[in-house]
Amino acid sequence: MQELKQAAARRPNLLQTVSAVLWSFFGVRKGRDHDRDMAQLNPVHVVITGVVLGVLFVLTLLMIVKSVIN
Repeated sequence: MQELKQAAARRPNLLQTVSAVLWSFFGVRKGRDHDRDMAQLNPVHVVITGVVLGVLFVLTLLMIVKSVIN
């Protein structure tokens, strides 16, 4: 429980969080970079960023398909 509180108290770094989420979307990540992210990033921010970027990705695909169909 203490470990979870410490992870949630980590200072957010938006650029590093977005970078980690985008690399996870791509599916390629070095082990040392993953370990560094786990030690530095707030897991709540990673989840929120992942959901937001996932929704943006789906909306972008829908807009592309809609423009091609028209």
